[in-house]
Amino acid sequence: MTSQSPLPTAHCPLPLITFEGGEGSGKSTQARLLAERLRAAGREVVLTREPGGTPIGEQLRALVRKPALARRFHRELAGGDWQRLDPLAELFLMEASRAQLVAELILPALAHGAVVISDRFDDSTLAYQGGGRGLDPASLKLVNAVATRGLRPALTVLVDVPPDLGLRRKHGEQGRDAIGGEALPFHERVRAAYLGLAAAEPDRWLVLDGSQPVERIAALVWERVAALPAVQANIGHDSN
Repeated sequence: MTSQSPLPTAHCPLPLITFEGGEGSGKSTQARLLAERLRAAGREVVLTREPGGTPIGEQLRALVRKPALARRFHRELAGGDWQRLDPLAELFLMEASRAQLVAELILPALAHGAVVISDRFDDSTLAYQGGGRGLDPASLKLVNAVATRGLRPALTVLVDVPPDLGLRRKHGEQGRDAIGGEALPFHERVRAAYLGLAAAEPDRWLVLDGSQPVERIAALVWERVAALPAVQANIGHDSN
């Protein structure tokens, strides 16, 4: 049996920071800016994303996010065509990507002492497959726990924007991205699910208005991150 990296506990959280938000929220920009600032402060940082983050995960991301590629893949395997992924199939592709990411990248990086920043993590499943697709939240939490090996973020930043604003920001991708191309009510359900998750765990979540200037959001993120015990002790005094 292979050994597993030690898991975090409520008393000793590991420096895993996740960013969540709907389409076009600006969360990816904020994840990148935080990584840059932590590196400037002397911390080793691993910046990753979901779905993806590993070679296997990036292939699964393409199947989930790009319908044309998924249809081509299906034709080559089955000789037929299809219209879209079943919600459960979408779920398990996401979880397969997540399980590989945790095992291959996140746990080894944390064990090495790095801060890991993930552009999406398991809360995306609760928001998109739960809120958006209507799958059972209790079942999703169980599958999430298996894929993540029980790993929980020390902090989750929700960059919140109204769905119509986010979709306007992503207008160039809409129609080519399976999730970005969903109708507005889908994205409204996703947003409501995110806000519900944040309200249920206020100590873990930081909810920020994504319509603010990028620099203002980044400053608020840094203020919260710099106070994390898992990060604070290793930040140089010249990082303000």
